[in-house]
Amino acid sequence: MGILVHEFTTLDGVIDAPTWTFDFGFEPRMGEAIAAITARSRAILLGRTTFEMFEPAWSTRTKEDDPGAPFFNDTQKYVVSSTLTDPTWRNSTVLGRYDAAAIRELKAAVDGDVYVSGSGTLVRALLADGLVDELHLFVFPLTRGEGHRLFPERADALGFSLSAFDAYDNGAVHLGYAASPQTG
Repeated sequence: MGILVHEFTTLDGVIDAPTWTFDFGFEPRMGEAIAAITARSRAILLGRTTFEMFEPAWSTRTKEDDPGAPFFNDTQKYVVSSTLTDPTWRNSTVLGRYDAAAIRELKAAVDGDVYVSGSGTLVRALLADGLVDELHLFVFPLTRGEGHRLFPERADALGFSLSAFDAYDNGAVHLGYAASPQTG
């Protein structure tokens, strides 16, 4: 199956801890779009920093708190980290350092898609190694000027084709892209 990446981003491509999204509110249709992505997924792949942000935010939530809670709590989670050794969030496995071959094996072993959210360093590596099958960007109408970006300067050229789009009343847009053969 595929690796499906979900990112909140600014117009200038900044994806660092997106607390800036709070100013725009979270539209229910955005939740529906993300739910459609997670519904296809049978595993979650995260970098250590995002895992450590998600665990306290999701591990105590119930379905009554948030309809996404069962997905995040019950789905098998895989963490790419060279420092995390004993995760306490249930259904979590540490894969160790990033290894493209190990990610390919995981992708082949999961009976469904693999969901990735945030995890900028991990996503940049997945993109560079051609392991991202779909990229779902939720673009917010602001620029940050500086911060971690999804695509670093001088990154290899990549090709995508538009597979989904929607505009929301808060000014954000969802742009879904399927990976295409590499360009350059």
